[in-house]
Parts: sequence; C-alpha cells; structure tokens
Amino acid sequence: MNLKKILARGVVELIGESDLQKKLTADPTKVVIKYGVDPTRPDIHLGHAVCLRKLREFQDLGCRVVFLIGDFTARIGDPTGKSKIRPELDQAEVEANVKTYLEQAGKILKTTPENFSWIRNSDWFVSMHDVRAPDGMKLTIEAEGQKIQTPPLPGNHFLARANAWVASRMQKGSIRHYSFINVLAVLRKITHARLIERDMFQDRIKKGEPIFMHEMLYPVIQGIDSNVIADIFGSCDLEVGGTDQHFNMLMGREVMEMNSKKPQAVLTLPILVGTDGKEKMSKSLDNFIGIAESPTDIFGKTMRIADELIPRWVELCTDLDEKDFAQRLKKENPRDLKIELAQELVKIYHGEAAATKAVEEFARLFSADSKSGRPDEIPEIAIEEGSWGIVELLNSAKLVASKSEARRLIEAGGVRMNDQKVEKIDATFEVGKSELILQIGKRRWAKIVSGS
Repeated sequence: MNLKKILARGVVELIGESDLQKKLTADPTKVVIKYGVDPTRPDIHLGHAVCLRKLREFQDLGCRVVFLIGDFTARIGDPTGKSKIRPELDQAEVEANVKTYLEQAGKILKTTPENFSWIRNSDWFVSMHDVRAPDGMKLTIEAEGQKIQTPPLPGNHFLARANAWVASRMQKGSIRHYSFINVLAVLRKITHARLIERDMFQDRIKKGEPIFMHEMLYPVIQGIDSNVIADIFGSCDLEVGGTDQHFNMLMGREVMEMNSKKPQAVLTLPILVGTDGKEKMSKSLDNFIGIAESPTDIFGKTMRIADELIPRWVELCTDLDEKDFAQRLKKENPRDLKIELAQELVKIYHGEAAATKAVEEFARLFSADSKSGRPDEIPEIAIEEGSWGIVELLNSAKLVASKSEARRLIEAGGVRMNDQKVEKIDATFEVGKSELILQIGKRRWAKIVSGS
C-alpha cells in the first residue's frame, strides 16, 4: 500500500501531515509511532484492530511502533460519559491482560525488534514506594559470602516492595521519573479552560453532572507519555488512535512543545460500529467480534451485521475495495457481500484454509436440506459430572451471559440438546453418562463432557 493511501484510507483527520510526510519520505525507519492501550480487558476485537491494522501499514513502510501499556492510566480511566470509574487493577490482572493483549496484537503487528517495542507508563509514574508485594514473601539475601533467607515479610516492607518492583519492570535503563512536582510543572502551562474544552466534559457541564479532577488530568498524563517516549526513543513522530482520543492526542502535542520537542502528528480513525449496528463495538455490549474467536464465530457474527455496515466494515477491517462493495450493494444480494466480507475476516486472522472451510460450513448449516446442521468440529466444555438443570448448565458452560439470558433463549425455542428442542426451563441432564451436544441458535455449539 502506498503512502498516500495509508494516510487517507479510513482516516478521519491527520494533524501535522506535512512534517510527517517529509519524515516518512526521507527515512521511515526513523519514524516512531505511539499507540496506547489501557489493559482493562485482555481481548482484542475488530474495533481495536482498526488502529492495529493502520499501525501495521506503517510498519510495512519500515516504521517502529511503540505499544504503550497504560497500566498506570488504567487506574484512572479515560472518562467516556457512559462507564463508571474503573476499579483499580491489581498487578496480577494487569500482567495477565498485558500478556494476552500482546499475543493477540501479534496476529496483526510485526513484533520484531526493529519494528516493535512495548513499554508501560508505570515505569515513569510509579515508584517502588507505590508497589505492594504479596504478604508473606521470603527473600534470599547474599551477604559476606553467605545466603540468608528472610522471615516472611509484609507486603509493605521495603525489601518486599523492591523485589516486586524489580520483578515487574520491563523497561531497562534510566527513565526520568515523573514525581508530582514534575506533573505540576506541566500543569502550570495548561489552563483549566483548555481542559474543559473536551467534548465529554462540555456534555457533563450542560447536564449538570460532576467532573472529577483525576478525570481532567487523564489527557495531561497521556500527553506526558508522548514526551517520555520521545526521550526514550529519540522522537515520537505520530500518535494513532480513535476519534474518542482526539483531545488526548492533541494534549501530547502541547506537552511536547512545552519541552521544546517537535510535536507528534496525530492521526484519528473512526470508531467501528458493532454487530448491533448502533453502538461502538464493545465486549460489555456483546456486539463485538474478537480476533481470537473461532473461524465459525467470526464468520457467523459477521453474517448478522446490518447491510448498511458492509462498506464501512470493508474499509476499516480489510484491504478489500470498499467503493466496489458500496456500488455492488446497490444491485447485489447483501448476503453474498457479507459472505465475502466474513470469508476475508476469517482469512486475515486464521488463514486461507480456515476461511474456505468457514464458507463451506456456513453453506451446510444454512442450506435448505440441512437436517441437524451440526458442524464437523464442536468445542468441548468440561463440566462437573452429575445432574444439571439446563439453565445452570448453560450458565456454567459460559454459553450465555447470565441465567436470565438462558431462560429467555429456552422460552424462545433457541436451545437444543442432542438435536431436540429444550421445551422447559427446569429440564435436567446427566453430565458424564452420555453424549450431550448443546446448540444455541444455528451458530453456537458445545459438547459437554465430564471434568473437574
């Protein structure tokens, strides 16, 4: 893909384009691109992938992507006007989310040393004194040629804190630590009026809703992140994010200019509408498609999107020609276009063979002469052996979001066991005595097997 197309396809706005183009034309290998994520959830869906795919296009030119894990900012939470203040994540949850997120990001991004780096903003916002180690930690200390084991230490003991801090660090070398006095130095140059310009704050003011100070500081902290990345990597030439990050990324430009640095360019991308056709794609709204989901799930969920979403999804989620799809949508069956889109998405995340099989499987499941419609491969779910009510079984197998959803599906006739419709919400089944094949709708399947 050529540079002109990279800077145009799916892009809402590009601030600082002239300087960025010069850098990319002169030597793209020297261009550093920042992308920040808060590790509040471990899974990546197609909405996240919009930005990741754009980053990959820059990587293909030779640019370096710096993946900023906002483990510190995750504790603040970027105010959206919809979600509650985020609960503070413990270190173990952060580590698990980071690991999963990076593994999934590798499905899209190059993760070679010359094209990719990742770093946490706790490296400059959190000190050893902010860390609490697990209570009861024992350490082996070498002194005068002897190894001495400490007694169990409380989590706030300075030795335990130091050990936990060192063990959790990823960034090597010296990084300027941003103490409160450093943050105040930045705040001296940012007015209150500037911060409340943010759209969501203006909406709250009009509604008479409160704005908390830690929320107002979020954009400033994100701006400091850009400045630190420029210190570490020599420059921070571009930040990529969704339109909801526009204000925050502009703050990065301001903070960098305060520190006499060349300000980063800012590239915003659209927020992908989810499978419901109404809200932005979100796991909490259950309108998402995860990039690590099975080919069957990716294909089936894509087939459920509204017809009018097809061109936009083609543009943001694939390399197919969105204009061609928009024209064809006027005269062809939308179902056929969705099949092409679904096949392409499966191909991107699971390969050509899986995409071909997904098309064949879909055709078999939904053909007019299909009988049971069972897929060739059904995922197994281990459930404790014994007698189970169907509602409890669906909930424990995590095939539904809640027991109330299970009841609704059963009452609507959407649940089958061994090809027979489950008629009663109090029906029971014996796990471990015979084969149990659960089906929800035409797409979701599970083989229930006994396990601890």
